[in-house]
Amino acid sequence: MNKNYKNLSIWIAVACFIFLLFQAFNSGKESIPNIAYSEFLNDVDNGKVSAVIIRGLTIEGTTLDGRVFATYDPRDPELVKKLIAKNVQIIASPNEEHSTLMHLFLSWLPLLILGGIWFFALRQMQAGGNKAMGFGKSKAKLLSEKMGKVTFSDVAGIDEAKSELEEIVDFLRDPNKFRRLGGKIPRGVLLVGSPGTGKTLLARAIAGEANVPFFSISGSEFVEMFVGVGASRVRDMFDQGKKSAPCIIFIDEIDAVGRHRGFGLGGGNDEREQTLNQLLVEMDGFEENNGVIIISATNRPDVLDPALLRPGRFDRQVVVPVPDLNGREKILRVHLKKIPLSSDVDPLIIARGTPGFSGADLANLVNEAALLAARRGKRVVGMDELEEAKDKVMMGAERRSMVMTEEEKKLTAYHEAGHAIVALNIPESDPIHKATIIPRGRALGMVMRLPEQDRISVSRVKLEADLSVAAGGRIAEEMIFGHEKITAGASSDINQATKIARLMILEWGMSDKLGFLSYAGDGAQEVFLGHSTTANKNISSSTAKIIDEEIRALVDKTYDRAKKILENNREALELLAQGLLEHETLTGEDIKKIVDGQKIVKQKRIEIVKPSKKSKMPSSKDMPGVGKSPKKSKEPKTL
Repeated sequence: MNKNYKNLSIWIAVACFIFLLFQAFNSGKESIPNIAYSEFLNDVDNGKVSAVIIRGLTIEGTTLDGRVFATYDPRDPELVKKLIAKNVQIIASPNEEHSTLMHLFLSWLPLLILGGIWFFALRQMQAGGNKAMGFGKSKAKLLSEKMGKVTFSDVAGIDEAKSELEEIVDFLRDPNKFRRLGGKIPRGVLLVGSPGTGKTLLARAIAGEANVPFFSISGSEFVEMFVGVGASRVRDMFDQGKKSAPCIIFIDEIDAVGRHRGFGLGGGNDEREQTLNQLLVEMDGFEENNGVIIISATNRPDVLDPALLRPGRFDRQVVVPVPDLNGREKILRVHLKKIPLSSDVDPLIIARGTPGFSGADLANLVNEAALLAARRGKRVVGMDELEEAKDKVMMGAERRSMVMTEEEKKLTAYHEAGHAIVALNIPESDPIHKATIIPRGRALGMVMRLPEQDRISVSRVKLEADLSVAAGGRIAEEMIFGHEKITAGASSDINQATKIARLMILEWGMSDKLGFLSYAGDGAQEVFLGHSTTANKNISSSTAKIIDEEIRALVDKTYDRAKKILENNREALELLAQGLLEHETLTGEDIKKIVDGQKIVKQKRIEIVKPSKKSKMPSSKDMPGVGKSPKKSKEPKTL
């Protein structure tokens, strides 16, 4: 702050000086018309002059009618006598000997001022942190304990990744332990994982455990419009690291600067590739970077340059996976420690209902539950809030304000009931978690299925079951309302079924006619279940025809199976649709009871109440995370 005040005071002083100078120039006499000395004498003789000022060789006067004039004084010895004789008021002032020097100074003063301002501006540019002369300085930020120290106890659900990085922590604490036996710590560690799995948090935990400086920078901060800036920033970053060694330099999203070289329009001479070359040299140059460990994170390791991944640079790759059931439970316990909880909260139950969630998704779930409890005026977060927050993160927020006609609600109920009935009658389908006809996100209704265990691979019978369940909604519409009344509500089901069928035929070799071959190519990618299917442009027309026939046959087969299931279970379809119309949202257990002909107790929705003025709302200290913007809803496997 002192530096800012100093700069401000200097600029104020400069502004005041310029203002005073402007006043000095404008405070001078207005331009006075000069007259001949003879005319001046005639006016004196005629009694027209009232007063004169004799200043050096200049005579300034005023006539009786108020006219101002000036003339040159030729040193007339009789002038004063004439003025006295005519009763002219005489004012005399000394001769200004320095007037010529002052005039010269004032004539050069504007140039001197401009030169001073230019010199001052250059000094400021060189002294500031965001100056033009320091454009090539590194933008790496040094994280201190004031920003919150993170240790391995704050990182849960990725035990294998933590164990691989404990060696780096030991080296930073006691490097001689490894050097005595000739061991060298890895110069670079690449953290690979899906978004939200905790790569950045893990890197900060390493620095916190080792208690060393932690520099953080994004890969995009190296790349600028001007060639050579990125390379300069890389050099400056390593210079800072060497001065603070031992330390950790963390480069997030390194794929922004470390992409495979040789494919750009610049022919290998663009700014990004020069930055990458400088990074490679710094990591494996002639000078050893003792004590400087580079940790980078990316979710696209496939696009990185091979030279960056070879031993001696990023010679250790640590996979940070999406947590399993035990990992999700541990992550939830870490986040739930920070908020007040009711006695009925069980993290294991929440973990079982959130397969595929990353650490960021779970943190968002806990935050949403805290926000919901705060809106209801509660002092603790209960299981109800956590369950509703889970539904919101997975399916989107409820859109109860959306007006639906009775016909649309009825059609939606039968559509979702069709999905549910097919899922109940195929053993390979995932169990139904919840069905609703309340609009959520972009869907008018949905049936959410959750696997009982974390799934690593998907079998053919499971994929065919998903295809049949996807077709259940459209078939139910056609059975109840007729072929002419089917709607566009099945568009997402059709897209999902098409992607599954294309993956099975093109990439997973699940066609008897096409055999154990992959027909994927460099076409437009379609991503599903973490896989991408592409159309191969190099296949023959006859093979392409067989592929189309196999995809169509697979979809028709599963469609016919779903249709047969619904025709045989029409009564259950009617019961479930009426149950959805009555209760709007049903759990998996409620659906089984309705299909079996049992009555269920009508669910009461918990209304959000406004607390009275006397009641005290929970403070933000009791609910960390309140106030953060919620993360974008994660799309579950819904139909």
